[in-house]
Amino acid sequence: MKTIKGPALFLAQYVGDEFPFDSLAHLAPWAASLGFKGVQIPTADKRLFDLEQAAESPEYCREIQALLAEHGLEITELSTHLQGQLVAVHPVYDRVFDGFAPAELRGDSVARQAWAVQQLKLAARASANLGLSAHATFSGSLLWPFLYPWPQRPAGLVEEGFAELARRWRPILDAFDDAGVDLCFEIHPGEDLHDGATFERFLEEVDHHPRCCMLYDPSHMVLQQLDHLAFLDRYHPWIRMFHVKDAEFHPSASQGVYGGYSHWIDRAGRFRSLGDGQVDFKGIFSKLAQYDFDGWAVIEWECALKHPEQGAAEGARFVTDHIIRVTDRAFDDFADAGTDRQANRALLGLD
Repeated sequence: MKTIKGPALFLAQYVGDEFPFDSLAHLAPWAASLGFKGVQIPTADKRLFDLEQAAESPEYCREIQALLAEHGLEITELSTHLQGQLVAVHPVYDRVFDGFAPAELRGDSVARQAWAVQQLKLAARASANLGLSAHATFSGSLLWPFLYPWPQRPAGLVEEGFAELARRWRPILDAFDDAGVDLCFEIHPGEDLHDGATFERFLEEVDHHPRCCMLYDPSHMVLQQLDHLAFLDRYHPWIRMFHVKDAEFHPSASQGVYGGYSHWIDRAGRFRSLGDGQVDFKGIFSKLAQYDFDGWAVIEWECALKHPEQGAAEGARFVTDHIIRVTDRAFDDFADAGTDRQANRALLGLD
C-alpha cells in the first residue's frame, strides 16, 4: 500500500488582485504558512503560470519549481478546466463560455475550440517538462441540454454526441500519451462526463485509451446523490487525481437535486468547507489507501458560507488528520509461528 501525499491546495479559487493572491510568488509562502505541501496550478491565468512558456522551456519549469521549493512546496498537477470546457460547447452555451477564451477569439466558436485543443496539447508538454504524472481538465459538453429525457431524445442523439466528443478528445489523449501523462477528467455536472455511466460510455468511444482517467471529487457525487464510496470501489483503477471537497444535500418539499434555480446558499445541495458537509472522508481516505492511490489530496475550496481563507487554514489541518500512514506489516505478525511448507503439509494431513 501507498500513503497519499498532501495536503495540497488548488489555487483557482484563490487568485485575485490583492496581495498575497496576486501572483504565485506571493501565494507560495501564504500556502506554506498554512501547512500545505503542494499546489495545483490553473493554467488560464498568467499571473500564476505561463502555459506556452512551460511547454517550450524546461528552464522556465525549473524556475517555477525552485520558487515553490523555497517554501517547501511542490506542483501536484496543472489544470486546464476552463480550456477543456471549450473543447466541446453546445451552441446554447456559446455566449456564456466565451469568457473562458481570449478576447480576440470570442464570438468565433471554431477558432475558440482550436485554441482550446492547442492549450491541452501545450499542457501535456508542460506537464512532462515538470515531471508530473497527471493533469486535470473538464470534458466539455455537447449533450448537457438534453440531460433530462423530456422532450424525448431522438434515437441516436446520445450516441452521436459521445462519438463526436471522442473524436475531439482522441488526438488530445494521444498527445498526453506521448508525454507520459494521465489526462484526468473531473466528473462534474455540466460536463458530458458527469457520472460513472457517462465516463464508461466515453471510455468505450475512445477504445479504453490508457490515458483516459478520472479526477475524483466526492462533493459532486453528493450533489447528484451518487454513492461516493461505492464509486471508489468501481472506478478506482481510473482514478488518478483527488479533489478534497465537501458538500451537503437536504431535500425539502420545494426542491431537490435540480435546485429550483435558487442561489447556492438556498439550494438543497450546496458545497461546504471540509468537515461541514456530508462526505464520508474517513471512508474515502481508507478506500484510497486500500486501493494504493499514491497521488495528492488536493483541497478545492468552495463553500456557500465560509470565507475561503478560513476554509484553506482549516482544510490543511483536516487533510493532514485524515491522511493514513499505511502500515508496512500485518497487525498479527507478532503471532507468526514461522512454519514452512513441510509443516503446512503436515497440518493438512498430507505427510
